Amino acid sequence: MTLFRAFRSDKANDMPELNYHHLRYFRAVARAESLTRAAEALNLAPSALSAQIRALEQRLGQDLFDRQGRRMVLTEAGRIALAHADTIFAAGEELVATLREAGRGQRVLRVGALATLSRNFQLGFLRPVLGRKDVEVILRSGSMAELLRDLGSLALDVVLTSEPPSGGAFVAHRLAEQPVSLVGKPSLFAGRVTLAERLAAAPLILPAPESGLRAGFEALRERLGLTLEIAAEVDDMAMMRLLAREGVGLAVLPPIVVRDELASGELQEADRLPGLVQPFHAVTVPRRFPNPLLQALLRAA
Repeated sequence: MTLFRAFRSDKANDMPELNYHHLRYFRAVARAESLTRAAEALNLAPSALSAQIRALEQRLGQDLFDRQGRRMVLTEAGRIALAHADTIFAAGEELVATLREAGRGQRVLRVGALATLSRNFQLGFLRPVLGRKDVEVILRSGSMAELLRDLGSLALDVVLTSEPPSGGAFVAHRLAEQPVSLVGKPSLFAGRVTLAERLAAAPLILPAPESGLRAGFEALRERLGLTLEIAAEVDDMAMMRLLAREGVGLAVLPPIVVRDELASGELQEADRLPGLVQPFHAVTVPRRFPNPLLQALLRAA
């Protein structure tokens, strides 16, 4: 029995052990590319931080940084270590977030939405959980970069957007697509004319040039060989809706954006634009413990 215990003890001492704090310090230096800046952020002396990095390098048996003057550049081993460190910290953050929510009587769904996205679409997606006493919905709007950053750090459960992000870190669920039409005041639709004649004659409220919807519209314009009168270029569907209500011009919009105005007759849908659709996506990140509220919404959508 004594020999067996000694054998187990020797094997345990041979196992490589990683220090969570060493990984945290290494990650801070890798992101800052500077020992001094990372030390300031961590409230440590640069010498103490350098000693922690050396201890990690000794434990791994690899140099993690190529020290180029004051700049700390990751070696190949360092890039591998950073990828694993990011995974470890993401798992830790997910564990804390999941267990914190498990202790609450009320479940929380954290939703980010692109600031320019149709409010009617957002309401339609969230309707199954709105008004439930056991559910709190936290809804944030912002730029794509801001929302994806918060999604990656698990501060959000999902991001609603009209265009999927690039990169393999995110999963884009295509929830729906809406046709795109010319929408405006009834007074702007006098007479029976072709689509090309209407586009050429009326002032237009168009999506911003950098949007996917605008790219599709420009392709249609080129096929028809038209020169257009542009009244406004807008990156916000809510503002396009308001401009259409003011009679500024005909808006290139999915009808869902102006659903209430179409129902009341304040606005009219004249022509569907062939080949143009507006997709809607729910963007998530792979999680070991996905929010069950979100899973139910994705299934319903």
